[in-house]
This record gives sequence, C-alpha cells and structure tokens, in this order.
Amino acid sequence: MTLHVDVHGSGPDLVLLHGWGLHSGVWDEAMPALARRFRVHAFDLPGHGLSAHSPVGSIDDAVDAIAAQMPARAHVCGWSLGGLVAQRLAHRHAPRVARLALMSTTPCFIARPGWPNGIKPATLEVFATGLRTDRERTLQRFVALNALHGAHSREAVRAFTAKLSARGAPTAEALGASLDWMRDTDLRAAVPSLPPGTLILHGGRDMLAPIKAGRWMAATAPSARLVEWPDAAHLPLFSHRDAFVQALETAVA
Repeated sequence: MTLHVDVHGSGPDLVLLHGWGLHSGVWDEAMPALARRFRVHAFDLPGHGLSAHSPVGSIDDAVDAIAAQMPARAHVCGWSLGGLVAQRLAHRHAPRVARLALMSTTPCFIARPGWPNGIKPATLEVFATGLRTDRERTLQRFVALNALHGAHSREAVRAFTAKLSARGAPTAEALGASLDWMRDTDLRAAVPSLPPGTLILHGGRDMLAPIKAGRWMAATAPSARLVEWPDAAHLPLFSHRDAFVQALETAVA
C-alpha cells in the first residue's frame, strides 16, 4: 500500500495524521508555521484524500503503511482518528517514533463497561447509517459536531466543510471501514507504554473525544503533559492554531 504524503519545510521530521472523513488539508492553517520549524510529512490516510486509491483494511494495515513511508525517529502528531492511528503506530513501530503528540483523541472512542469517557455507540451508528443514505450530508453533520460549542465554531464549520471536497470525498466503503476503526479499537491497556513525555492536546468542549479521556491519558501515560483549552471543541488545530503550534514546538524542542 502506498499513501499520499505532502512534504513541507525543513528541520526535525514531523508526521501529521488527520481525522475521519477529511485529509491532510486540515493542517493548512498551521502548515506555514510548522514548516518553518519542521520537515512536515502530512499523510492522507487510506481511502481519504489523495490516498483514495489505497484500500482501507485494518488499522494495523494503515499503521504499517505509514511506518514504511515515514522517516525514522520522527515526531508524530495525530488528530482525532489520526491520534488513534498515532498511538497504534507508537506501539507497533516504537523505534520509528521519537515523540508523540495526541490532539482531540482518545485510546477508545466508544463508551464501554468501565470506560465512561467515550461517546455512545449509537452516535457512531447514526453516522454509519447516514453514509448508506446520504454520504455528503452525513459528512457535513460530522464537521458540525466537530465544532459544536467551541470557540470560532462558525468559521471552523465553513473552513472544514470547504475542505471536504478539496481532494474528493472518500467513498462510503472507505468511510465505513475507517469508522469501524473508531468503533472497534481499544488501546487503553497500551497507554502506559506510550513514549515518555507524550503531549496531550485537548479541548474542554470536545463532543467526540470527551476531555475526561484526555485527562485520563495524561494521568496514565508516562510523564505525559496535558495542554487543555477550556473553550475548544474538537478542532483546536483551527480554533487555537497558534497555541497548538507553540505547544508542539515546545514539546519537541
């Protein structure tokens, strides 16, 4: 499997992994600042963006494809679903990951017995059903949920809705398969083995990855650091762009 990767800038290698239904263009607003400090490798996940040709198998298939194309000992930053992929990458290919930054993500998206820090399974089922009936409207609803209750929510919805079609929408099959990753993956047991000093970036108003999940990861991962923005929803890479870039630069300095 070969994935599309945009490379920008110079400096220490930084891998960026985007969220469900989108593509690496989600980093556009932060890219100029990041490229001044890092050599950025922004991946399109399987079935998404310009990696639409790549089959969406298991999350481990995606992780192995990323590991095969990324530089050795790179810093890795994952947002939302990309954060789940980043965690699995750090577990499965630890020698390739120098530092880890996890934004608006969780080791387990779905609430389960003993894990109240996830969303209800029915929430993902609504999106799964919607993909079969009206893919475009379902993606737009998902973007709106990303920004719900957060700072600059209207601007974020407009910007990210425009990005949906910028590289062509993923197929319903690709969206369904990657939605299964979010439903089925539970990495809680591996959080204590994340790289020391993992950076946790989270919004206090996040409706998709509740803040309690971020706090739990920060308390469980070795010497992790939590940066919490009380007024951010699921899109701090847009609504809190400058603070995100500064936190990332500080963490890997």
